[in-house]
Amino acid sequence: MTIAYESGVNLFDTAEVYAAGKRSSLVITTKLYWVLTFVLFGVFLPRFPGLKGSLQRLQLEYVDVVFANRPDSNTPMEEIVRAMTHVINQGMAMYWGTSRWSAMEIMEAYSVARQFNMIPPVCEQAEYHLFQREKVEVQLPELYHKIGVGAMTWSPLACGIISGKYGNGVPESSRASLKCYQWLKERIVSEEGRKQQNKLKDLSPIAERLGCTLPQLAVAWCLRNEGVSSVLLGSSTPEQLIENLGAIQASATTLPTKLQGISWSSEDVPSQCPISLHLYPSLCHSFPQAFLDGGGENVSAGGEGRTFPVRGPRGVLL
Repeated sequence: MTIAYESGVNLFDTAEVYAAGKRSSLVITTKLYWVLTFVLFGVFLPRFPGLKGSLQRLQLEYVDVVFANRPDSNTPMEEIVRAMTHVINQGMAMYWGTSRWSAMEIMEAYSVARQFNMIPPVCEQAEYHLFQREKVEVQLPELYHKIGVGAMTWSPLACGIISGKYGNGVPESSRASLKCYQWLKERIVSEEGRKQQNKLKDLSPIAERLGCTLPQLAVAWCLRNEGVSSVLLGSSTPEQLIENLGAIQASATTLPTKLQGISWSSEDVPSQCPISLHLYPSLCHSFPQAFLDGGGENVSAGGEGRTFPVRGPRGVLL
């Protein structure tokens, strides 16, 4: 966290299931999953044990953004929006967003909020990398332009696949070697996984020509999408974090607007975009060290001039 903060990172992503600076210069978020509300004798009753637990572990009175992690098909949209509005009105959060929601679900939440004079979501957490592009580049831009919902993207290295470390199989010390990541190992050794590794071999010379590493190229590529508010990094060691942070410089000065050999979806790309960091405690008994990776109680780092808009595409500004 110290390395990230001193490098200008101002958002650390966490969630209620993980017990993982100066508050005035940080943006702190958390995520909730399921059981947002229940109804007793027809009366709406919000339930927020996860959020309250997060606040206790963080020793905070509120978070800046609380995310509804994945849509809840068993709860009417009005109740979800009302619950999030209640959280904000009670002072437990400043804004709320969605995570892994479809564009249609986000638009429904926005419409319900406007209809009943409640608070709509401000951003969506979505997976985005060279091999996963449709949602951020095709589905979300309409929301971005029409109602100002920004995209906070995660997994820019596709769970480490784009780092290149799986080019010759699965190393013993890698995440894919863990039992709880069997699904990742299966993806890597699949036919599609082998095709992705071949594509990465074509990208490596491009990264070398631009004076950066393959992970830096992948992260910087995500940063230069105008619809991306923040990129959430996943680093399991300080060395990986320092390397990934080099993408900030690469995005601002090294990479051209169009990269030869890489299809880019937008002509109008920004000069810089914020980076965020996910915080995980140990996920497996076999790997007790904390992961600096996707989803949990969220913290943002700061400096002068850094803001978090009520609504808009820029998210946390560096």
